Amino acid sequence: MKKGKRYSDVLKSFDKTVAYDTQEAISLVKKTAVAKFDETVEAHIRLGVDSRHADQQVRGAVVLPHGTGRKVRVLVFAKGDKLTEAEAAGADFVGGEELIPKIQNDNWFEFDVVVATPDMMGVVGRLGRVLGPKGLMPNPKAGTVTMDVTKAVQDIKAGKIEYRLDKNNIIHVPVGKASFTEEQLVENFSTLMGAVVKAKPASAKGQYLRSVTLAATMGPGVKVNTAKLG
Repeated sequence: MKKGKRYSDVLKSFDKTVAYDTQEAISLVKKTAVAKFDETVEAHIRLGVDSRHADQQVRGAVVLPHGTGRKVRVLVFAKGDKLTEAEAAGADFVGGEELIPKIQNDNWFEFDVVVATPDMMGVVGRLGRVLGPKGLMPNPKAGTVTMDVTKAVQDIKAGKIEYRLDKNNIIHVPVGKASFTEEQLVENFSTLMGAVVKAKPASAKGQYLRSVTLAATMGPGVKVNTAKLG
């Protein structure tokens, strides 16, 4: 993809080897978002842990104060009154066992987050092979396995995001849109970092926040000074 003059000028305006304070980094990221669509601003957080060890897993969820800027489609697996409750809370899709073949055989994935009541996990577990690789498997740590489906759905719709390590010990999560104000992005990012720092495993040794980078969808990465985040 050919980059325009504005993008080239922005690249020249900052040093990719320098780690900037949060406010300045976000200002730079907004300037690099020159695509013709509202780019997503993402945080890439490299942690000093080893995700191969169960006691060094970092995973959780946090509600961003200004949301993510995108509409999130929620599927709820439940039964009885909980189905009605999920619908009333604003879930896009609700159901039970009848959804299994639709997902397994018809390759239906018109949803972004899956919530399940604990009594439905036996059913949802049968979808582990297809939901797991897509990061869609409900998990108690993320608050997506719960009897309180109202809170789960409302939090997700309000901007709740899940963070988890990939195999390289990096967390990749959206913190908003390029159209957000700098203040909104700073608040969202600070809320996320607060949650990640709080989730530091007791067994983690040495430097926990190895590197933090912010980038718009089509933009270059801007390093953030980790010394002021921990």
